[in-house]
Formats: sequence, C-alpha cells, structure tokens
Amino acid sequence: MNTPLAAKAAMPPQRLQSASAIAHASVGNVGVGFDILGHCIAGAADRVEVRRIDTATVRIAGIHGCVEVLPIDAAQNTAGMALLALRKALGLQHGFELSLHKGIALGSGMGGSAASCVAALVAANALLERPLSRESLYGFALEGEAVASGGRHGDNVGPMLLGGLVIATRDRLLRIPVPPTWHCALVHPHVVLETRKARAALVGDYALGEFVAQSANLALVLAGCWRGEAELVREGLKDVLIEPRRAPLVPNFARVKQAALDHKAMGASISGGGPSVFGWFEHRAEAEAAAEAMRSAFAEAGLDSDSFVAPVDGPAASLIPSIDASEQA
Repeated sequence: MNTPLAAKAAMPPQRLQSASAIAHASVGNVGVGFDILGHCIAGAADRVEVRRIDTATVRIAGIHGCVEVLPIDAAQNTAGMALLALRKALGLQHGFELSLHKGIALGSGMGGSAASCVAALVAANALLERPLSRESLYGFALEGEAVASGGRHGDNVGPMLLGGLVIATRDRLLRIPVPPTWHCALVHPHVVLETRKARAALVGDYALGEFVAQSANLALVLAGCWRGEAELVREGLKDVLIEPRRAPLVPNFARVKQAALDHKAMGASISGGGPSVFGWFEHRAEAEAAAEAMRSAFAEAGLDSDSFVAPVDGPAASLIPSIDASEQA
C-alpha cells in the first residue's frame, strides 16, 4: 500500500542513529600564546564513532589505534566527559555510546586528548535534533580537556573546532587569518611527556618584564598573521616565558630548534606541553627540509621521530562517512 504524498510530506525526517568524526592534531600555545593560541595541522588525527542509545548514559565501547590503554569510565575519559557535559547541559533523555580510534599519541604535545573529545562532540552533535554551532560546543570540549590536563584551556580544542589558527579565551573563539602558503613542520620524538608534568615545570616566580616581552611578541605574531607579513612573525615568534622552563624536558631541544631556524623558520618552539617541536615557514619546501634536519637532531639524542608538514591554516574537525572509510582515504 502506497503512502499518500501529503502523508509523506508530514512525516518527520529520520534521525541519525550514529555518526563518525575526525579531529586533527594541533600545535598548542604556538610558543607565545600560552593556553590561548593554537592551530591544527593535518597528518595525524583521532577518529570517533558515536551511536545514539536509549539508555540515559555515556559509555565507551572500545579504544583502538596507537593508544589503547585509556579509561573506559566516561567521567575519566576526555571524550566521555565531553559528552556527559553535553547531555547534562541539554537535558537529553537519550545517551551515547562511542568508539575511539586514536591516531595521535598521548603525551606528545600534539593535542591527543583534545582531539578525542572534539571528534566525539562533532559526531554527537550530528545526532541532535537541533545541532549546535561549533562555538557552542566549546564549553563541553573544555570540560573534556580538563580531565587530561587538569585545567580548562582551549589552545588545542579551539582550533580543532574551528580550524586554522585560533585565539581561545575562556568564553570566546576567534579564528586568525594566516597566508595559505605558510607551513608548519612538526616533529614528534618517540618519548612521552605527560601534560601534568609539563605544567608542573611552570610553577615558580616570573618577572614582570617577562610578561611584557611575551605580550609584545604575541602582538607581533598576531599582527603578522592578520597582515600577512612574515617579518613581524619572525620578530615576535620567540617564547621568553614558557620555553625556558620546559626546554630541559625535551631531549636535545636546543639543537632541534636551531635546525628549524637554520632552515629559514620564522620561529620555532615547543608544541603544547612537548616533547614535539614545531617551526613556522613561509613555504612548504623550507618546512620539509627543516623537518628532516629536526629529526636528525632528535636522532643525535638517540630518539626516533615522526614529522608532519602541513599548512598552518589546518582543517577543522569534520564528519566522515565512517571510521573505516576515513582510514582507507
């Protein structure tokens, strides 16, 4: 029996029961913007599949990929906590089940914990009757990130949500324009540096002059990005506040940083809490040459490493057809 056309038109659209999303790695702080500035970079990513369930809870069905030993309890997991916060804020009667596919190592300085919660939120958001804006997901991402780092800072989750270079304050996200030719070389040595340990290295007194110098450098970097003037960035991309305190935690850091500068980097520093090191370059060829030199510097310390070269204006988290399809792409 055929349904009349009028009846078909009145039928509500079929609601999605599952969705998958990908969130790319990030460079937190970008040297001069501690806890408030970051950008995403293609090359490594986390993928999360979220399924709508009738039970009013959030549960983790499985964790796969380069990291498999993570908390299964949703409240102790960045992705799980982000969805718990979403459910509570919206008063949802249904719950979520998620599967994590880790492509970003934890303790790498590449936003591994942030990527899981952002991908989970983007996927879960697609299952809502009225999906929220990316900016509206920000607070829930901060809740998830706090599980791993112990604090609500958006320098990783912000750029993952919006893409590109982003200022992430307590309540606001602002995307900063960056010339499309500018590239980042990110080198990740095969050593773990936990975020909490990296933050512990910052405990102590700071001189007022350090804050003034760092503020000036941040202003120059932002102005250089807005105006597309590499020389302003080159003058400002120098971390005088955080890098000196964390440098001892990164093996052979001085040599790795110098390798980037020797290959025409506008600036180089520690990515996030480390141990990864990044450099910004005006052209891709310079970034590729620097990445090899930076890897060689880590090799001098007996460390293997992975390198990623991609535009600074990196991709935002996005929905994907399925986990399997994205991994075959």
